Amino acid sequence: MRWLRRSGRSRAARGGSAACAAALLALAGCGAPGDGAHHHRPRATHSAAPVWNTRPASLAAVGDSITRGFDACGLLSDCPAVSWSTGTDASVDSLAVRLLGAAGARTHSWNAARSGARMADLPAQMAEVAPHRPALVTVLAGANDACRPSVSGMTQVAAFRASFTAALRRLRAASPSSQVYVASVPDLRRLWSQGRANPLGREVWKLGICASMLKDASSTGPAATARRQAVYDRVVAYNGALRDVCGRDPRCRYDGGAVFDYRFSAALLSPWDWFHPGKPGQGKLAEIAYTRVTAARAAP
Repeated sequence: MRWLRRSGRSRAARGGSAACAAALLALAGCGAPGDGAHHHRPRATHSAAPVWNTRPASLAAVGDSITRGFDACGLLSDCPAVSWSTGTDASVDSLAVRLLGAAGARTHSWNAARSGARMADLPAQMAEVAPHRPALVTVLAGANDACRPSVSGMTQVAAFRASFTAALRRLRAASPSSQVYVASVPDLRRLWSQGRANPLGREVWKLGICASMLKDASSTGPAATARRQAVYDRVVAYNGALRDVCGRDPRCRYDGGAVFDYRFSAALLSPWDWFHPGKPGQGKLAEIAYTRVTAARAAP
């Protein structure tokens, strides 16, 4: 955006054994065509899903300025070292560091996110990271699709969905086994409510940062309220599209709305723009991602 546990192997093994047992029982119940003895045999109703690796050995990131650490270290500049996904700054404890260790984060992670990127830019970013064949790809994008000069300029939900679908296809064409973690788009209205109390923040926002949400930041009149509600509703719709598209890919995990639902406080925001995550906010995003990636089961 231009503003701007670990599960035990034993559990996985038990799950695999249960699946094998179910398959053997199903085979045992099969008889020859027309065999009346098995006319009422139960039918299998579930197929075994691919095993999700909770300890991927490499990681790539796609997305926007949040994943580039924009305004987290200084004014109007990227700071990928503090990226929640691939950063190496110890104070953030990024997802890459948690999964790969400090050395692994430096040598086995790649960050193709770009400040200002929208969902339409994601297919090209996926094409950039796919040749690395990363074990895990993180996705955090969509805020710039809602953060436009006006509400009318927001990306249509159908176009957003189509771009995300194309991005996953681009990845699958070159790296079919890569897992994908999809973070929900943050609640921009929540970020507005936290930053608007800061007089300097309001002055910075007048430069045009996410005008669809932040314009006339102090106003709570009907027009401003309706405008912010429209942005909020569009973000909710974007997250629904992310959930649905990801849900059709057996190697994709949506965060269940965890980032959208998290109540980010002013202390977690950038001290330069009061909108992007600062270092503490980047650390919180890393914590949420790690919890979801290493969970035994995907979030509902």
